[in-house]
Amino acid sequence: MAIAGVDCHAHVIEPQRFPYANGPGYMPRPDETGDWEAFRRVLASGGVSHGLLVQPSCYGTDNACMLDAMARSRGRLKGIAVIAPQATDGELLSLKEQGVVGIRLHLMRSDPAALSRSDAEGFLARVKALGWFVEVYATGDVWVAVAPILRQSGVRALIAHLGEPDPSRDLGQPGFQAVLALGRETDVVMKLSAPFRSTARGAPYRDVDRFAEAVVDGFGLDRCVWGSDWPFLDTPQRVEYGDLLDCLARWLPDPDHRDRVLRRNPARLFGFTDEV
Repeated sequence: MAIAGVDCHAHVIEPQRFPYANGPGYMPRPDETGDWEAFRRVLASGGVSHGLLVQPSCYGTDNACMLDAMARSRGRLKGIAVIAPQATDGELLSLKEQGVVGIRLHLMRSDPAALSRSDAEGFLARVKALGWFVEVYATGDVWVAVAPILRQSGVRALIAHLGEPDPSRDLGQPGFQAVLALGRETDVVMKLSAPFRSTARGAPYRDVDRFAEAVVDGFGLDRCVWGSDWPFLDTPQRVEYGDLLDCLARWLPDPDHRDRVLRRNPARLFGFTDEV
């Protein structure tokens, strides 16, 4: 299937087939779940064909649900896994062979100390050696402490949700400035995703426009991708997939710019191809 676009941040959650792990992760409500078939229908509704799945915190380091969806997608899905620091090289290579292109560090819920432990440097070096991304989920001023660690490690980072700035503050907030500095000074990649997590007003999320504009300016178009964060976990808002695509159209009114962010960039960065 030809690549019409890539949703670079989504989750598959099937508690009936893959029970949740015990731990600090968020446990989704029944209406916050969805398998590959449901996600495929959502993609089609937006004219999007491929996806980059991100391991949700409810499954801990058990990536089985995500890997199952990737296998069933016949190449339309790739993944960002969550792994234990002590995972063997063989386990990491197996994940890579199945289409995993990076690992996730959820600093706000699952593992706040992931980058401050004594083994963090060696762990990031192993990830870098695989040619993988390290996707970091952090919010607000947490980025002030995170950014220097990522810069020193040399690993290629992937930032979720615009760095999730505080919508009650201006562009000068220290955490958002630390994110922009990473964009200017390293090869980090930004997800223009989940504006509903950085809004004080709700849809159509116009109060997020200023953050998106600053990110595109600081990172450049070639290091931006788009994502929905489907199925919209842990939010009181009603989120519509089409509204999130409308945000991208507002932020990038030039069709060629949108095509770069929605299709060409993820194909190049994550290895998506038309030969599926």
